[in-house]
Amino acid sequence: MMISAMPAPSADRAAPGRDRASADVSATAWALAARAGDPDAADHFVRALHGDVLRHVTYLSGDPQAAHDLTQDTFVRAFGSLHRYEGRASARTWLLAIARRAVADSIRRAAARPRTADAVDWQAAVESSQPRGLPGFEDGVALIDLLESLSDERREAFLLTQIVGLSYEEAAGFVGCPVGTVRSRVSRARGVLERLLREAETASAPAA
Repeated sequence: MMISAMPAPSADRAAPGRDRASADVSATAWALAARAGDPDAADHFVRALHGDVLRHVTYLSGDPQAAHDLTQDTFVRAFGSLHRYEGRASARTWLLAIARRAVADSIRRAAARPRTADAVDWQAAVESSQPRGLPGFEDGVALIDLLESLSDERREAFLLTQIVGLSYEEAAGFVGCPVGTVRSRVSRARGVLERLLREAETASAPAA
């Protein structure tokens, strides 16, 4: 089954000052109407959230080239389980959770194959895909800045386990190193990030 997952018209995406809460309400209403069998609502639902899903999977996977396939997979999964969606969480939250599982499954499959490329350029992927104008965007930018201070190996281990949600064993299989090495890299990455956060908080505190 193929789902048409086309982005919303550019004028809609670029609308200044768009009310995110209102957009979430609309997307949720479209999801519920689609569950009831309304094909137009299904199309509106896809168009409303396509961009957010695409950015999210690009960020989590670190692979812009695979992002469109992962977005397609996310919507296929969503429509396959839409009959169970009751609107208790916003459609955006529900859909991004599905996207997260799609990325994790993709990485698990990749972990079972020999690695053919160097470390993923996480920084470039995050910078090119980070959404603008969304709640928490400034926090996301701050996290990107902090992650830049990590070595490639520590950043990769941290993102795979703490952002994507792979187990240490799965991350070790993907990276191609012992589990203990992944644990060490994540621990050291946490230590660096925590230190940088403390330094940033101290620097931003008003002078006594």
